Amino acid sequence: MPKAPRSPREPTRGPAEPHKPYEPYEPYETHEPLKQQTDIARAAALIADPSRARILKCLADGRALPASALAQEAGIGAATASAHLAKLVKGEFVTVEQRGRHRYYRLFGPDVSAALEALALIAPPLAITSLKQSNRTNALHRSRTCYDHLAGRLGVALMQALLDHGVLTGHDGIHRPDQAVRDRPSSYGRDISYELTGEGKVILAGLGVDTDRLPPRRPAIRYCVDWSEHQHHLAGGLGATLTTRLFDLGWVRWGAAPRVVHLTDEGAAGLERTLGLMLT
Repeated sequence: MPKAPRSPREPTRGPAEPHKPYEPYEPYETHEPLKQQTDIARAAALIADPSRARILKCLADGRALPASALAQEAGIGAATASAHLAKLVKGEFVTVEQRGRHRYYRLFGPDVSAALEALALIAPPLAITSLKQSNRTNALHRSRTCYDHLAGRLGVALMQALLDHGVLTGHDGIHRPDQAVRDRPSSYGRDISYELTGEGKVILAGLGVDTDRLPPRRPAIRYCVDWSEHQHHLAGGLGATLTTRLFDLGWVRWGAAPRVVHLTDEGAAGLERTLGLMLT
């Protein structure tokens, strides 16, 4: 997703919650046409404000962040951020909860993140005017989160390793636009049905992932068509649980910019040892 300009000052992220399993969420699943008219203009107006767009993109990794961190990330004052967040809460783009003296905000659900990703496909790219912006763009392509699971080259490589080692079966993980029926970049895939194998359960158990205790009320295995790599990356309950486990192991860590993650040296060695994954 193209990155918005940052505040001239380097913001501090503020007290963010540690990475943990995401709240169960049941995405919109029906393939039938909508049975009622939707207010697209109202939703678009909420996203259209540059400050609100920056706030939403900051929350697109699924974490909950305090208003102070979001204000700094958007380059606006606390009062202005509070007004924008109130509109986003009212429009059901974000949720809020009180934790002591701080109010924490997170996206209403992965469908909001998917909508932002889809808009990025038709939005003009922001001009890259500094080395910092260039580095962030490269970092997003290399490894990032797509709401609660890994994306970018790391996410695609992980999916390919799971297929190569027989953890998953059903397809080769390559998006072919000329053969796609419903699959589009930057969206949940619908054309392919991946399945977890018996051997895959054993391999994942060795990583500390209990496939019998995946988050309820959501599909266990889904995939997204990665917008930067145009291949599949793992989503769904398994994608979220595996991502959480990699954070817990210290194999990936958060970067300074929203959504950016870094593969640690320990993680590179661990993924090569367990899944033969070598990210170049």
